Amino acid sequence: MTITLMNPAGLPEVDVYRQVSVATGSRLVFMAGQVAWDADGTTVGVGDLAAQVEQCYLNVATVLAGVGATFDDVAKVTVYVVGWTPDMMPLFLEGAARAATRLGATPVPPATLIGVAALDIPEHLVEMEAVAVLD
Repeated sequence: MTITLMNPAGLPEVDVYRQVSVATGSRLVFMAGQVAWDADGTTVGVGDLAAQVEQCYLNVATVLAGVGATFDDVAKVTVYVVGWTPDMMPLFLEGAARAATRLGATPVPPATLIGVAALDIPEHLVEMEAVAVLD
């Protein structure tokens, strides 16, 4: 495996991600930000943060599969959420949990969540990008 996830001593342990990933592979995979579009380009879950988070994770998984990777190969995830406030966390976690169930995996690479004013179109509430490392 090319990615080792860990929580170094002296940092808090967070349930939904690890603080550090150590990559030993040689091929880097950078993807465009994935929004809540289905394969036809239709926005999934208009107005529903949890549904859009779930679709973003599924789209990231589709990108990964397209290059022969899985979430086990992800070194870092960055998520942008429109109008983020801490009270939105339960909906975010619900969407992530639903995606984990559908994917049969619980993605926990280091993650950064950034609140933004807007994304590409008003219907999109979430955009997610990941960096993966392969042998």
